[in-house]
Amino acid sequence: MTARTIQRRVSAPAGDFAPRLHPVLRRVYAARGVNDEGTLGLGLDRLLPVSSLEGLEGATELLLRHRASGRRILVVGDFDADGATSSALVVRCLRKLGFSDAGFLVPNRFKYGYGLTPEIVALASQQQPSLIITVDNGISSQAGVAEANRRGIEVLVTDHHLPGTELPAAAAIVNPNLPQSRFGSRALAGVGVAFYLMAALTRRMQQQSDPVAATVNVADVLDLVALGTVADLVQLDHNNRILVAHGLKRIRARRCVPGIVALLQEAKRDPARIVAQDLGFAVAPRLNAAGRLDDMSIGIECLLTDDEQTARSLAARLSQLNEERREIEQRMQEEAATAVRKVHIDSGGELASALCLYDESWHQGVVGLVASRIKDRVHRPVVAFARAEEAVAGRIDSGSGIDMGARKPGTSPILLRGSARSVPGVHIRDVLDAVATRYPDLIEKFGGHAMAAGLTLKESALTLFTTALIEESARWFDAGRQGIIESDGELSPEEMTLATAFELRDGGPWGQGFPEPAFDGEFAVIDTRVVGERHLKLRVRACQSGEILDAIAFRYFEHAGAADGAGGSAAAASAFKLKFANGTARLAYRLDVNEYLGARRLQLIVEHIC
Repeated sequence: MTARTIQRRVSAPAGDFAPRLHPVLRRVYAARGVNDEGTLGLGLDRLLPVSSLEGLEGATELLLRHRASGRRILVVGDFDADGATSSALVVRCLRKLGFSDAGFLVPNRFKYGYGLTPEIVALASQQQPSLIITVDNGISSQAGVAEANRRGIEVLVTDHHLPGTELPAAAAIVNPNLPQSRFGSRALAGVGVAFYLMAALTRRMQQQSDPVAATVNVADVLDLVALGTVADLVQLDHNNRILVAHGLKRIRARRCVPGIVALLQEAKRDPARIVAQDLGFAVAPRLNAAGRLDDMSIGIECLLTDDEQTARSLAARLSQLNEERREIEQRMQEEAATAVRKVHIDSGGELASALCLYDESWHQGVVGLVASRIKDRVHRPVVAFARAEEAVAGRIDSGSGIDMGARKPGTSPILLRGSARSVPGVHIRDVLDAVATRYPDLIEKFGGHAMAAGLTLKESALTLFTTALIEESARWFDAGRQGIIESDGELSPEEMTLATAFELRDGGPWGQGFPEPAFDGEFAVIDTRVVGERHLKLRVRACQSGEILDAIAFRYFEHAGAADGAGGSAAAASAFKLKFANGTARLAYRLDVNEYLGARRLQLIVEHIC
């Protein structure tokens, strides 16, 4: 397996900041291209103008025409947290703006497919809508839009995914990633695009002196924008950082939807103290679990309700689904890790430029998580496959996993649905596009972006696809760029304090493309123990200052087991103690505030141990 290494970030001038800014934050910001107060400012007045996103004028006119008709409008969203927040945001805003019949539809993706498929349009037509609005999907739904047009239903596509060579014949399209777009942020999440649409609609209605619109403040939904943006792992460019920062402020002040508060409380997070990472690690997985195992409608209803008791009940259900998801994922991860070790041994210790993993018992709603975990271990693109639901007779049972039914002779070929996760330098959607161009009949359909994608192919095509994927990934893959943890340098004894940890926490929002500060240094390992079977708890002494600190390396033994072929956490823990007992180690770490029983202590979150 590829070893992980620590690499210092490229140093940059400290920049022109106000004297009150902490010296560590000055260095951190400069290393991320923020070098003055202007680029640091996160006021809403610095948001890219709504008028600068192409397509909004036509989309607004379309919405106003359907408002006047009073007929039903259906929002069709994706099945993840970005799709759920987008759906809830648009439905909330339309209802506030006086659209008399606005609803949503998020069918089971395993039965109806991804995006606006003809099957979903047929289902939607039963509600007799005059307009379908897609959120976080639709840019690749040529067939679905054509079917809606055939049925006399207009379609407004809002999406942020990369388009193919042909656009759907929709009445209006809003997508910052269209080739001709000059909008200043191609990193908007689906919920960000939905926010801009609703902001444009609200402004137009207010300019027309609409009495209903006069009472609407579109900033009220920024809590949903923050959640969806963080959850979708889009780049936190300046525009997205503004959206997330103001959404977090609303949540901390509890000026947010009750569902977000309820989900945070389920995760034992204090809404008043949350940061962006809490949305990503505590709230988003609970929302996503609904789309992975059950029906994302549960998550959308949780974000739509204004009743706190209903929100708590739905949040509890989402937490239950998340626990079921964890159990399924853990089993699948163990099976995947075993498969990777076998490939590693069979290949003589050298892995190919990409990996394909498949097990007929795997659940298609969880393969994306497995691909992500294995990608983090092997530092290569990974595609994990499961059988499509039409090949699965049973449903999820939390006690026994998946009940696979026997296929009848003469039925259609078995289809596999795969989730791909990639690494820096390998644009996975473009890789899939190249494979599809080279082998036109190999992939049934695919879509996605640089770091994540989804695809469907026949089970009989898996071997050829694996070969083609490896060959094409090799054109992009650079082993020298993989497994690197970037560090913001070493902290002096005066800087390694609780006060610094608070400054860094409040200096965000941190996230994809604007990474949370990480540091490195030499530490003496005093004591180690296993926590929760997967995590490594340490007590270390800083070699510079002699201060003794608590530290924790989350999921350390998952990585150790995969990398070393260890048989589990016990074996990996024994190996660690033998290696570092009474010795020193170089740690890559983040500063964290550990709050326990009212006391606050400095803690290191260990990213890597050399």
